[in-house]
Amino acid sequence: MRSPVSTITLDAFLNQPNIEASPAWEFIGGRAQQKPMPTLFHSRLQRNLVNFINSQTADYEAIQELRCIVPPFSPVPDIAVVASVRTQEDGPLQGAPDWLIEIRSPDQSTLDLQHKILHCLGNGTQLAWLIDLQRQQIWVWQGTDLPMIYANTEILPTLASIPVTVDAVMAMVQRRSP
Repeated sequence: MRSPVSTITLDAFLNQPNIEASPAWEFIGGRAQQKPMPTLFHSRLQRNLVNFINSQTADYEAIQELRCIVPPFSPVPDIAVVASVRTQEDGPLQGAPDWLIEIRSPDQSTLDLQHKILHCLGNGTQLAWLIDLQRQQIWVWQGTDLPMIYANTEILPTLASIPVTVDAVMAMVQRRSP
């Protein structure tokens, strides 16, 4: 069961002691809300995709559950991919991630995830993926373009020119990372 939603300011939210509890709390659209507890497949995909991206590029770093400060929001994407030059300081990421990846959990609202994605795209995110494990699809936003839906053997756009298909991403739920 998800925690109740409360309405406060971004500054008040960021000063709360429990926002880094697991699962993390986000501040989206003036509301503080705890993320859902991830499933085994969600967690496995998240870990394996982070490891895969990081093994393919030194220009970007993929980080799980990194708090971002994108006023007036404070999202915690499942995976934030950030240019390496932006990861020199500890703490929350100031600004939107360069590439945002969300994995939709069965009890998550697609509209809420899209709200977070669109806010980040409007504030510097260049690429966003919304992975839908149930439908075996990935929605992709680039810049101001409308989202494209990718499936099966289609090659996904990435910031680091990493060749990866939807099938390869979906297969990451079934295996342990090397």
